[in-house]
Amino acid sequence: MENKKLYFYFDILSPYSYLAWTQLPLFAGKHGCQIIPVPVLLAGLLNHFGQKGPAEIEPKRIYIFKEAIRIAHQLNVPFKIPKHYPFNPLLALRAASVLGAEAQYRFIDGLMRAIWTDGGGVSESSQIVVIADADGLNGMELLHLAQSQFAKDKLRTQTDDAIAGGIFGVPSIKIQDEVFWGVASLPHLDDFLAGKDPIDKPQILQTLHQTPLAVRKSR
Repeated sequence: MENKKLYFYFDILSPYSYLAWTQLPLFAGKHGCQIIPVPVLLAGLLNHFGQKGPAEIEPKRIYIFKEAIRIAHQLNVPFKIPKHYPFNPLLALRAASVLGAEAQYRFIDGLMRAIWTDGGGVSESSQIVVIADADGLNGMELLHLAQSQFAKDKLRTQTDDAIAGGIFGVPSIKIQDEVFWGVASLPHLDDFLAGKDPIDKPQILQTLHQTPLAVRKSR
């Protein structure tokens, strides 16, 4: 397969983004793919599609954390519920958007560990500096860059471009023009990369476009 670039659309606010992040290197290594992380703002996706966030629906919030714990156990990866949830991911996402490839990967890894392994926070400026410094970056320089208009615009553009490219939730992995959403889709991604995808794309798209909505939401 040509163009083996896995675009990983994520928000650190999502426990599923963390869980998928722990597994992506396995798929990338197995199939010789390059991981390209793309930070996006989950709130921007939700607002665009008129959805509530999981944390706004209490039964769903509880279910998601229970499911995340089960998936982490299944994958044998550490998982801890953050002390404060939901938290504001904006500054961290902006910081993750302005780094070069190698530094970006290390910083994202540090953010994921700080939140979902240690149960800590990343919303405060001081926390961003500490995480960046621990990963061998200049924390104060990164903080200043993350607070710039350039960083704000970059995250906004990445989110808008993701929506335009068919991304509706996180985590999403996109290769070529195919999107795989959520941790549960990783086995399907594996099949796709191995050339074993059961979907006949032209046929399924034609079927979907020809199938009208049977029920519309009423108020």
